[in-house]
Amino acid sequence: MTQISSVDIDQTLDITRDVCPMTFVRTRLALDRLAPGQVLRVLLRGDEPIRNVPATARQLGHSVLSEVVLPDGGMELVLRRA
Repeated sequence: MTQISSVDIDQTLDITRDVCPMTFVRTRLALDRLAPGQVLRVLLRGDEPIRNVPATARQLGHSVLSEVVLPDGGMELVLRRA
């Protein structure tokens, strides 16, 4: 388990090489494997995934704990499973 800014990370998913719609499909599968309340760190890249993955996670009731743009233009997204 990793800890980032006082949040315990239960799992990390790297989808930087995936394209939509697989970016959220893989994110949703990872969230479904977690117990409610557990935290998923997602590394993603590209305008469409950066826009769509957090929005879709919110629509499904999950909490977006942080969205950090990385120096390489990617994003680190931290989600808490509903």
